[in-house]
Amino acid sequence: MKYGNLILEKKEYVFLKRLLNVSGYYKDENTKTSLKKLSGELTSAIIYDNEQMPADVIRFNSMVSVTSGTWQSKFQLVVPTARDISANKISILAPMGSAVMGYAEGDSVIWNFPNGKKELIIVKVTQTERLIDIDVVL
Repeated sequence: MKYGNLILEKKEYVFLKRLLNVSGYYKDENTKTSLKKLSGELTSAIIYDNEQMPADVIRFNSMVSVTSGTWQSKFQLVVPTARDISANKISILAPMGSAVMGYAEGDSVIWNFPNGKKELIIVKVTQTERLIDIDVVL
């Protein structure tokens, strides 16, 4: 990992912790496993104020390009209520979303997806103009 641990913005960290506390009711085992792993990674996450956040770290509303072998994908990481697969908006609660949150451009992530373990290379991270309004969501 580029920064040694996950990097999270303070308000997004609080929101994510609350979200993970109520997400234990998923029946899908892959989703449960992914969220449990993310929850474990949060224990050693580095927390920054918004102004200190590195631009290459994946956070809510980031545009992310990933590759795994010959497969590649580009998506936006969003809160669960904003998910829209047809618009490439992936929820933080989806295995792909929970796999990349807090990682940085250039990092590789090994995660258990529905079709088995995959190594994802984070090729590009772009921040959107509009960050999530955590105060409204909380």
